[in-house]
Amino acid sequence: MEIRETHKNEYTISTDKDKLDILCIHKFLANETDWSNRIPINTLKKSIDNSLNFGLYYKNKQIGYARIISDYSTIAYLGDVFVLKEYRGKGLSKWLINEIMNHPDLQGLRRWILLTNTAEWLYKKFGFTELSYPEFYMEKHNPDVYNRKT
Repeated sequence: MEIRETHKNEYTISTDKDKLDILCIHKFLANETDWSNRIPINTLKKSIDNSLNFGLYYKNKQIGYARIISDYSTIAYLGDVFVLKEYRGKGLSKWLINEIMNHPDLQGLRRWILLTNTAEWLYKKFGFTELSYPEFYMEKHNPDVYNRKT
């Protein structure tokens, strides 16, 4: 897949996996989220290897991230979206989601999905809604998977 980059002043969004600061992403996801709390770094690396990644940078420093899991024809899952606290309030999350939603390989999909309990206001701007038929939704969820001792 072709690497894409967009720039806005001193900020960059890139899909280049080689630019990702894995330690920065891991530190945030493992320590500052409830959805990936304590995620092992090898699990994170495997998820990155199997996703379309969007790194957000300020002067080449990683300050945000999001990833897409997709078959690129019918469905996409948006996950692990974050912008570091000190860079919030600048419209960067909106720009990041806009770049994701407009990525050429993610057009014409039948369904986009995500899970959030913190940024509904952001995703609603891009057409996300609550489930129309929550009774159709099923999941197998193991919130303690990263807490197990191995």
